[in-house]
Order: sequence, then C-alpha cells, then structure tokens
Amino acid sequence: MTTDDRFAGKVALVTGGSSGIGAAVTRRLADEGCEAVIIADLDKDGANAIAGDWPTVRPALVDVSQAVDVDAVVDETVAAYGRLDVVVHAAGVDDPESKAVLNQAWADGQPIDTLRAVSDETWRRLMSVNLDGTFHVLRAAARVMVPRRSGTIVVVSSSAAFDTLTGYGPYAASKAGAQALAQAAAKELVAFGVRVNAVAPGPVDTPMAARTPDGLRQEMTSPGVLGYAAPEEIADSICYLASPGASNVVGAVLLSNGGRFTVT
Repeated sequence: MTTDDRFAGKVALVTGGSSGIGAAVTRRLADEGCEAVIIADLDKDGANAIAGDWPTVRPALVDVSQAVDVDAVVDETVAAYGRLDVVVHAAGVDDPESKAVLNQAWADGQPIDTLRAVSDETWRRLMSVNLDGTFHVLRAAARVMVPRRSGTIVVVSSSAAFDTLTGYGPYAASKAGAQALAQAAAKELVAFGVRVNAVAPGPVDTPMAARTPDGLRQEMTSPGVLGYAAPEEIADSICYLASPGASNVVGAVLLSNGGRFTVT
C-alpha cells in the first residue's frame, strides 16, 4: 500500500537496500516520489537489479562496518543532490553459528549450549556490522542533516532486543546495542530538527530468514500469533516513521512482531 507522494522530491539512502526489508523500503520510497534513492550495500548484483527497475534508484558499494565507506556514500550523495533527507539503516547480519547449535540441540533433545560454542569471529562480525555499522550510519547522517536542521533516520532493530531466544544472545546483544544507540541519538538530534526512530521486527520472510533452521523457525511460530511478516509490511512501518505523518514521533521503537509479545 502506498500513500501518494509522501516523499516527493526527497533524497534517501537505504543501507542493505538490495534485499529483504531494505529492498522493500527502497521500492516504497521510489514509488512514493523520492527524487533519488541510494542503495548502500555489499550485494552489487542485487543493488543493480533493483536500480534497473527504478530510474530514481542508484546503487553504491558500501560495507557499513567500515566508517570510510559510510562517510563516502553520504558525502557523495550530498555532493550529487545537495542534501540527504531520509536515511533507513536496514543493513545487518544474523548468526548462523548460533542457529546451527540451537537446531542441533533441539534435534538431539539436549540443553541449548551456544555461549561456549560461539567464536570470536562470529561475535566480532555481528558487532562490527550490526552495532558499529549503526554508529557509522547515525554519525554520518547527523553530520549532514544537523547543519540543514532537517532529516529523518530509521534504524532497523529486532524484537530479539526485548525478548531474546535462549541461545541467541550475541545477535540480540548487537541489536539491543544498536537500538539503544538510536534512541540516544534521537534525544540528541531532535534539538537540531532531525528525527530518529527504530522498528523492531519479529520474524520476517527474507533471504536471511530462509537460512534459519527448521527448529528455530518453529520456535518463532506459535499458535495465536501472526506468521512471518512480509518485508513490505515492515517497510510500511519504516516509511511511516520516515514520513511527515510521524512528525511528532521521536525516539520511538515500533514493535512489529505479529503479537508475539508486548512491552511497556
């Protein structure tokens, strides 16, 4: 569902915009009138494929864990278009190592024991992309939005930041940190006319979710709740927060988990 031209003439940057939630957001922003949508992603082929369907979409090869990459794409966007109005930070990675341990434990009927199994490399990858990447994106966006006293930023968090599955601590920690950072940034940047909010999805039917072992998928899907969300449903929430319709919403975390739990 689209809402006319909420983003008419806006310039947007979407990290992780080549697939899943980021791709759905990219299409929605382009469909709702953005002058330009920059896909900042490591998946060059995926970004090029979306750009081929939308004349206003431009791909950019970016690793969000590298500050120099993020700073460069933001600076290049401002140099090309004169401004940056909307940033959606959807880039992130999951934890296949913990998922494999979880699935094996369920298959064997054994207690879950991921903490001792997770490698330093997996921990650092999660933190460098999910947490460091959020810092890099928030900082770069603030540097160009604050002088203009205008802009909106939406960070994709996770319901795991509130309700962590047993054995899935490293991923949850990376997303909880990103969410806290986004809310702290929201309180700071609102004084300069820049709004920051977050969306915390539950299970979403994305390529990342397709790699989730069956046991974990079953754990995430219980009777009495909605099934896996479509990426477009999460894009609806993100684009609402980025739109003028949410002009009084600052520092919010929109929980979009199909009724699995609530928070106060």
